[in-house]
Amino acid sequence: MSPLYTIGYQQAAQASLIALLQEHGIAALADVRARAQSRKPGFSKSNLAASLEEAGIAYHHFRDLGTPPEGRAAARRGDRATLARVYAGQLELPEALAQMAQLQALVAAKRTCLLCYCREAESCHRSLLADAALQGFERIDLVPAL
Repeated sequence: MSPLYTIGYQQAAQASLIALLQEHGIAALADVRARAQSRKPGFSKSNLAASLEEAGIAYHHFRDLGTPPEGRAAARRGDRATLARVYAGQLELPEALAQMAQLQALVAAKRTCLLCYCREAESCHRSLLADAALQGFERIDLVPAL
């Protein structure tokens, strides 16, 4: 079973996150945020992509695999049931299905890590995405140093 890595950047510095990805031999980062913007320095799409490229890691944004606003609000409240319900609906959309196929091909071809904000994967939609679309892979959740 091939590995599938996940990581959240909450409470992390960009440099430590990239170092952890390099330590695990990650070749591609799959950003699964609906909005690849962040108030946290270094984690908005263009800045993150440039820094990853410098580190030899490909950046891919899968916007349609992100969580809609209602799901993000549920995650912040710790309401896992609502997050799962809202996200299941998101994954049924045609554009999400197309991006799931692209993500599956990427994960099959390169050592890939899913990125989102939440530090703990079980609090985040990335664990739901892995369970729904990437069952043939062994999920390894990375947690960057504080």
